[in-house]
Amino acid sequence: MNPRLNDSRRHHPQRLGGRRTPNASYVGTGRIPSAFACCAILVLTTALIGCARKDPEQPTAEQTTAQQSPAQAEPATEPIAPQTYSASADELLAARLADEETAAGWVRLFDGHTLFGWEITGNANFRIEDGAIVVDQGEKCLLCTSTTWGDFELTFDFKADEETNSGVFVRTPLKPENVTSDCYEINIAPDDNPFPTGSIVQRQKVDGEAAGPQTPAEWRTMSVIADGKDVTVSLDGNAVCRYTDPVDLAARRIGLQHNSGRVAFKNIKIRPLGMQPMLDADLSQWKKYPEMEGTFTINDDGDLHVLGGKTQLETRQSYGDFFMLAEYKIDDPEMNSGIFFRCIPGDEMMGYECQINNGFKDGNRLTPLDCGTGGIFRRQDARVIAGENGEWSTVLLHASGNRIAAWVGGVQVSDWEDTREEHENPRKGKRTSPGTIMIQGHDPKTDVLFRNLQIAELR
Repeated sequence: MNPRLNDSRRHHPQRLGGRRTPNASYVGTGRIPSAFACCAILVLTTALIGCARKDPEQPTAEQTTAQQSPAQAEPATEPIAPQTYSASADELLAARLADEETAAGWVRLFDGHTLFGWEITGNANFRIEDGAIVVDQGEKCLLCTSTTWGDFELTFDFKADEETNSGVFVRTPLKPENVTSDCYEINIAPDDNPFPTGSIVQRQKVDGEAAGPQTPAEWRTMSVIADGKDVTVSLDGNAVCRYTDPVDLAARRIGLQHNSGRVAFKNIKIRPLGMQPMLDADLSQWKKYPEMEGTFTINDDGDLHVLGGKTQLETRQSYGDFFMLAEYKIDDPEMNSGIFFRCIPGDEMMGYECQINNGFKDGNRLTPLDCGTGGIFRRQDARVIAGENGEWSTVLLHASGNRIAAWVGGVQVSDWEDTREEHENPRKGKRTSPGTIMIQGHDPKTDVLFRNLQIAELR
């Protein structure tokens, strides 16, 4: 039987993520007393905001719990029954994006099978049906990403009933109070709504004819580009709304709204904008440590070649909240490297580590050999090994506050919240202050290539 990775959802407040206990189960951490925390089972997922610690042994599946927070100013609603989702390694691998997409920074916010990377903020029946996120009952609320996005391009397919009023919120807090200042609400609504589909609610209205009618039996495609103060909305490839905000909203979450009626979302993809290259022929943005074993060189193809023993290549600049893109290639499943970040400048790899290792146990990609590419070393293993040995693969690393996440091949593999006490050294505690980024040479067998290193700081 193909092992599956499970995602369980219960309707109590909780964050995406899970804290791994000695018996390898996940315990969700939330914003309510611990009596309401839900357990999830078996390794390798995250529910909606939490943390995980590495265990000596890795089970073959995982479970996550997505919980909901009480609605604001809403009457009491009977709790909606929990649902459990699972995904096999094959299903997650099938969700990977084409190389040209991942090289441009595109990732999936929804893997088509679980709510990994999402947080439900109220008592509504967000669920997965036929590869889509669907909601049609419950309190008015959002299903939000656990990750934070500033400048980005977002695209998704949606299908709404004729009278449905829904929307997609961008740069939003978990519970926005005023859409004119807290976020941008991109509406999904009928032609006769004050803000038809594609409009930015309370900011800019789209002509109903340009928006087109609701098509209950048909999927439509919407894209949203948020670039500084400028927001552009397109429907089925046609730009219908261009808005410039007098102020520049801070980076926040992406949210799917339940208001009234049935709506479904699928093919939800996003890429950060403003990425800047980090490599040149002289490695001018980096500091070498020649006294350490191993070497870092730029080969004839412009790739960064990491060779030899324990060593590090360190950025001259410090970074706090950011997206970092990297393509990597390793040939041996036991070969090891890593991307360290928020490091103590000048010290020996004293930072968080995004692991680079494509090995897995017993032929099962749900059980990493050594944390797994995109896993946060000693904190949370990758939930699936999505990289391929001997081929170029892509990692997108996200750090915002105490939230860390990574995608490999466009599929989210980690989602971890650092709930430890503050400490200068991320090996010993939570560090949210900026630090340097280091590329690791792990041991004498290290022979790894990197290319297309880019970074964008979150504002």
